[in-house]
Amino acid sequence: MLRNVFLALITLVIAFGGGTLSAWYVVTRFDGFGALSIGQWTSHPEAGTPFSDPYAKARAAREGAFPLGSTEGLAFYAYNDDQGRTLDRQCSYKIEGNSPNSRFWTLYATDRRLTALSPGTDRLPAIHSRQIFRKEDGAFMVSVSPKAQPGNWLATTGTGRMVLVMTLYDTPVGSNSGLVDMKFPAVTRISCDG
Repeated sequence: MLRNVFLALITLVIAFGGGTLSAWYVVTRFDGFGALSIGQWTSHPEAGTPFSDPYAKARAAREGAFPLGSTEGLAFYAYNDDQGRTLDRQCSYKIEGNSPNSRFWTLYATDRRLTALSPGTDRLPAIHSRQIFRKEDGAFMVSVSPKAQPGNWLATTGTGRMVLVMTLYDTPVGSNSGLVDMKFPAVTRISCDG
């Protein structure tokens, strides 16, 4: 009798514990289905549409997110640099390359929960495609660093991991026509103070 009660108790602990852990993992860590990855950048073109998977809907509800429709804008996230290392707020990076296909784009840094980082006083929290300096061939380079940098500089503060978010507005990148040249700038670590 005591053995049956003990086995039932173990079964309940495994069921509730496993269910809770799997739900937590899916809502906080799982990227979901239908991800579009270009280099280090990842997006979910179906987020905010009726075709979004249930995990993405649960994550958006948990975070209070209001994703743009695929024809309005598309957010791409970079969690790692070009060597696969996690982005750190105390490190300096350069984002270099050509602009992705879009009419307008913004770039800003967030923490791992996708809350925008405060850049500190007298610093811009984000940069956009109409304010950056470009090279003669149209390419650009943005420095992401806690220390002031010449040229295009995206300031970061604090410690811990970060995510870079590039949102493209009025872009054909999310379409599945296959006619879009999908090139994104590379994220390269320059130095690290942390």
